[in-house]
Amino acid sequence: MVCIAILGYVRTSALLLLSAVALLPLTGCHSRPASAAEASREAAAELNDARRDLAQIPPPSKTLYMSVTSIAGWQNPSLTVQEKMITLHVLMPDANPSDLGKGTMLRPEAARRQTLNIDPVNLAEALNAIPKEAWPYGRVVAIEEAHDAPEAARRQLRINMEKAMDTLNSIGVVADEWNNGRPIGVR
Repeated sequence: MVCIAILGYVRTSALLLLSAVALLPLTGCHSRPASAAEASREAAAELNDARRDLAQIPPPSKTLYMSVTSIAGWQNPSLTVQEKMITLHVLMPDANPSDLGKGTMLRPEAARRQTLNIDPVNLAEALNAIPKEAWPYGRVVAIEEAHDAPEAARRQLRINMEKAMDTLNSIGVVADEWNNGRPIGVR
């Protein structure tokens, strides 16, 4: 009789423990700013962190990126600003330092290209996560508006473009504006 009571107690305790563990992911660790001032301090701290980390990348070298005439030849990160997101295009560095087979079928450049859709609020954080080796021209990005956006979205696209350029300026990254695959901006 004592064994049955102990087994019932153990089973009940195990069920309580399992239910508590199962509910843990639902609660999570969410930290919400207590006020707007605290939220702006957090945003400013994130920008300062990104600015500090990106400062390790050398300043842009105009002699390297001025000769690029098409977006297909651009090797630094590039941004396509859309109505509700920004598409980040990154050419990751080649892990093999040897020139043997570079650009051939064994080591295609296209395999190193990555495209990420990000929230415009996370632009500084996303650029900060890109490895230093993926910035061969220095701290400069090509930025362009989405080409296939409807006419009604053009105003919002331009607003998002200006916000992205402000963010880039605040973290010390030069924005080289492009349109239809050709450079038009800061050159």
